[in-house]
Amino acid sequence: MEQKTIIKINHLTKPFKKVKVIKDLTHTFYSGERIALVGQNGAGKTTLIRCILGLYRFEGELEVLGMDPRKEREEILKYVGFVPQIPPPIKMTVAEMLTFFAEVTHTDKQLFLDISARLGLDVTSNLNKPFLKLSGGMKQKLLVAFALGRKPKILLLDEPSANLDPKARKALFELLHEVDDDVLMIISSHRIDEVEGLVNRLVEMDLGKIVVNKSV
Repeated sequence: MEQKTIIKINHLTKPFKKVKVIKDLTHTFYSGERIALVGQNGAGKTTLIRCILGLYRFEGELEVLGMDPRKEREEILKYVGFVPQIPPPIKMTVAEMLTFFAEVTHTDKQLFLDISARLGLDVTSNLNKPFLKLSGGMKQKLLVAFALGRKPKILLLDEPSANLDPKARKALFELLHEVDDDVLMIISSHRIDEVEGLVNRLVEMDLGKIVVNKSV
């Protein structure tokens, strides 16, 4: 199967005040790649993910599915499943979120419910609770369900198992193994042992640069 260019990065730099968190980064991510994005805290992993999502202004060039993430963010996000490291403080109830994600992504709600159930979350008994009031693990399970249920072309997972119990962690990696072959998956993780059976490429960042890029 021919690999398509999904994300093209050319001389990307992202400064915060006077510190360059990403420094002159050039890299291409292709369809079907399963990337372990590793590195110490402060290496630039989360900043890179946020640039791809169009959340930050940056210097240099960045194309996602042939589009500009700053100018065409809304269009790009139709094809992206994202699980953040820290769940956002969403005030909507679980029921409202289900409806919202189903409508925005044209996905049957049942798909989200089924994935949540596999992760050990009974959504129906929590429908009236605000997302904000759920436990860390429950939030994570719901966000994983929203990311995977929509059938994305790009999966960006920032420490996706951080708040999960061992049983849910096992279910998460089973679900990730079932993702369509042509999806680009980027998993930022401190636990290389956890993702090694899933990934086919290791990309290590240090001080805003890619220092290792190899097939595994």
